[in-house]
Amino acid sequence: MGRPDSTPLPKQQGTTTRLALVPAQRLSGWVDRFAAGHGPLQEEMVDDGLVLQASDGAMALLRAPWPVDGRPGRGASSIERLASLATQERGLGILLVRRGGFAVAAASGQRVLASKGGKRYADARTTAGYAAEVFAGHLIEYIVPGGDRALVDQVLAEPSLGAVAGRTRLALLDIQDPKPAVLQKAAAEACAIRITVTNPPPSSR
Repeated sequence: MGRPDSTPLPKQQGTTTRLALVPAQRLSGWVDRFAAGHGPLQEEMVDDGLVLQASDGAMALLRAPWPVDGRPGRGASSIERLASLATQERGLGILLVRRGGFAVAAASGQRVLASKGGKRYADARTTAGYAAEVFAGHLIEYIVPGGDRALVDQVLAEPSLGAVAGRTRLALLDIQDPKPAVLQKAAAEACAIRITVTNPPPSSR
């Protein structure tokens, strides 16, 4: 499956879309509820992930949290394999930044291993120094950005993060108040399956 935030589904006039972050253990139940609400489903594998097309015209694109990296999920069905893939732990460098503060963490899947944060955003150089200190000694396979994308970019451009700046970035998390207390939630969201649901106009159902 491709990058979690890659090509979106085509949107027709009058359609509505929403994003759901679903933990692996709840994926099967989510699919069952989607089918109950929209009718029988047809599955199609695409570059971005798995598309579920319902009989009433609703569509769901299910994306794994990680890009394709040679570690496929296990299971008898596409849903089982997707859920299995999401439970595989990856080394994450979480970087949440806004003008009002910052929080960084090294995590293995949903487990936060080391962290640091501040109540205000000092500058890119200082924040990058904190992040480099937190990431040191931990496996960082992917960067989990959150908050202000431009500020995250500035921090990752600092030389002190040169060792990890080139790592693949996962989807930007919508974090309004970066602080250490939200790092556990950020790790959980980074590991969740990202589902984009597109509903057709009411008249077409």
